Amino acid sequence: MKRIMLTVAYDGTNYHGWQIQQNGETIEGILNRCLSALLQEKIEVIGASRTDAGVHAMGNVAVFDTQTRIPASKIAYALNARLPEDIRIQKSEEVNGAFHPRHCDSRKTYEYRIYNAPFPMPTERLYTHFSYTEYDVVRMQEAAAYMVGTHDFKSFCSTEAQVESTVRQVDSVEVDRSGSLIVIRVAGRGFLYNMVRIMAGTLMEVGRGRIEPQEIMRILEAKDRSKAGPTAPACGLTLIKYEFMQEEH
Repeated sequence: MKRIMLTVAYDGTNYHGWQIQQNGETIEGILNRCLSALLQEKIEVIGASRTDAGVHAMGNVAVFDTQTRIPASKIAYALNARLPEDIRIQKSEEVNGAFHPRHCDSRKTYEYRIYNAPFPMPTERLYTHFSYTEYDVVRMQEAAAYMVGTHDFKSFCSTEAQVESTVRQVDSVEVDRSGSLIVIRVAGRGFLYNMVRIMAGTLMEVGRGRIEPQEIMRILEAKDRSKAGPTAPACGLTLIKYEFMQEEH
């Protein structure tokens, strides 16, 4: 038996998120079916990040155990031949049998992309959130700085979440504009349910002038979801990369 790690990229538009659901197709469900058919054994992957419905990824991570004799590096090629075109394995490699992607020190980087122009751009519609509202990016950058560090992010967590602690470490929050595209890039050691989308929604409220940048500290201190901005639409969010801080895998 050996453990294989996959780096998975996908367009989440047509899926009900990563985790298997009763009411629709998911990334995890497709990977399980295609791997089981390929390797002729029952496969159940363990995903590093359970992205929500409609969220995209360039570098999510999953592991699974198998008895196959196929070289680890070749599994990506064989699996891609079976997967739908909106899911592609970027890399497959053998890892330590005890390695678990959710039980180790890691950092995730997300980007939230806003297409900000008078009218939508059809080629951007699946991977950005469109808004014609004018945004003050300097204000957004000022507010973003207050989000960096170790804080209780209960105000930035969906009320549906069931977690033991809402304290999380955010390493960086950057806001940049290039032409019509505003990109909010967030890196951290772990995120709560809907946390990055709520952060993005709150920063957009700052950019519109509805929330002052310094109010972010009061929102954090309130530990009250109603004090933060709306949850930004899923289509603008992409998991860019997943980094493991210890190279023991």
